Amino acid sequence: MAAAPRVVRRPAGDPDSLPATLHPVLRRIYAARGVQAGELALELKQLLPPDGLKGLPQAAELLADAIAAGRRIVIAGDYDADGATGCALGVLGLRALGASAVDYVVPDRFRMGYGLSPELVDVAVAAGAQLLVTVDNGIASLAGVRHAREQGLSVIVTDHHLPGAELPAADAIVNPNQPGCTFASKALAGVGVMFYLLLGLRAELRRRGMLAVEPNLAQWLDLVALGTVADVARLDANNRVLVEQGLRRLRAGRARPGLLALLEVAGRPPAHLGAGDLGFVLGPRLNAAGRLDDMRAGIDCLLADSIEAARPLARELDRLNRERRTLTGQMADEAGFLLEDSTAIGVCVFEPGWHEGIVGLVASRLKERLHRPVIAFARGQEPGLLKGSARSIAGLNVRDALAAVDARHPGLIPRFGGHAMAAGLNLAEVDYPRFAAAFDAVCAECLSPAELEQRIDSDGPLAARELGLDTARQLELAGPWGAGFPEPQFSGEFQVASLKLMGSEQQHVRYRLLGEGAELEAVDFGGGERARAPGCRVLAVYQLGVNRWNGRESVQLLIRHLEDV
Repeated sequence: MAAAPRVVRRPAGDPDSLPATLHPVLRRIYAARGVQAGELALELKQLLPPDGLKGLPQAAELLADAIAAGRRIVIAGDYDADGATGCALGVLGLRALGASAVDYVVPDRFRMGYGLSPELVDVAVAAGAQLLVTVDNGIASLAGVRHAREQGLSVIVTDHHLPGAELPAADAIVNPNQPGCTFASKALAGVGVMFYLLLGLRAELRRRGMLAVEPNLAQWLDLVALGTVADVARLDANNRVLVEQGLRRLRAGRARPGLLALLEVAGRPPAHLGAGDLGFVLGPRLNAAGRLDDMRAGIDCLLADSIEAARPLARELDRLNRERRTLTGQMADEAGFLLEDSTAIGVCVFEPGWHEGIVGLVASRLKERLHRPVIAFARGQEPGLLKGSARSIAGLNVRDALAAVDARHPGLIPRFGGHAMAAGLNLAEVDYPRFAAAFDAVCAECLSPAELEQRIDSDGPLAARELGLDTARQLELAGPWGAGFPEPQFSGEFQVASLKLMGSEQQHVRYRLLGEGAELEAVDFGGGERARAPGCRVLAVYQLGVNRWNGRESVQLLIRHLEDV
């Protein structure tokens, strides 16, 4: 469907605006990403103050009143890694700040769906809730908030998703993306909003003289880092501080026992963790609980007070993640077959037997493969209802696209929500063909030919003197890299000296490459189908990594794209 990608050199930027003491490769990388000299240290003092978050003072006052009165606070979480880390952070932080009765509830995605539904409110009421605090949800939960207020609960909504035309009638709303909020970073994840709520609450308790001992909220930045990266939040300067500080705790072994247990079952030592490990090692294992079972297992793992208590939960999460990988591969293969002859710009795909907890991963894989906005659907628990998960490409705000479909076809989409790059929706199965055509039409109008062209951004070539272990180590410790702040990848021409196929199905390739005056080891994970024979000249786009084996370190190219020269 999509044409072959085109390798494009990133604009160079101005390296001279950055310190001359910085590694020369890092100077080029940071300059190309518009980093200012004052953004390099990534210390906590660089965090934006919480003052600009609309609704934070009111929320802090409500929480302080509840703590003073000994009221029972219940956090309404979500079933993804952002919601789970935010929920655990809220429980831990409120307890440390003096709340005597804190509990949490999390929706069953298969029975209740996303957000603060009236059914989830009833669960919170049964748990004795007097003050309900949402995390990573609630901005679209009009009925749920209304039901909670009718039950006599006070409600604080903390969220980061884009609001609809009507806001919920909560006692306080903290969301950097709500109308009138002047907070400079709109990229906070749900867990980041919860962290700022705790900062505001601590300040309010300090003002009231209610803190005998002030907890150091930075002790939970490992949770903030994980939720931020796993939710693919844009790593603006503020989020980079949060993620970097969390990574430092993880690397030092001072993280939550549950995270250390998850790293243990994954066989990943914490000393050299990067942001990519949060997204591809920890995040999927935590998400697996919400996708296939009950996210309580994930939250309880994060709340565990010792690694001994966390290990059984971590092992269960690891088992669920292996099951999730198998299902994702099967469903993605089926989706590829269904779309073999598709010419759609906005892609919709549905198979009756698919698992509703996996469709978001299928949409993500297809989006990467096709370079098109994709919505994957599965049947929900309610007869006749589909649940869809959307993933988008640069140039299309997928939530806005769903809003456009909704405006043109009133009543077609019973419920939708999300943000620019990811969204979810419900749909009557009989309306699937009509919706698919409407979504395709909106995407075709919104996306230009240039935006539909798949590009691979490159930071250019590395000279022979730069293709060494020192540069690889510098890149590993730099960043953190992620959404909106992409990990450096370079390009260059090489000759294939030798190759070796690896893996049970020979799906991976290990190369010896000749180029830039050096002989280099490279690995192409999943690149078996595009393997190049010895003697071929290729243009490779690669990341420079450190290969650690038996206590030794060597430089290794991680191939991301290959084409013949």
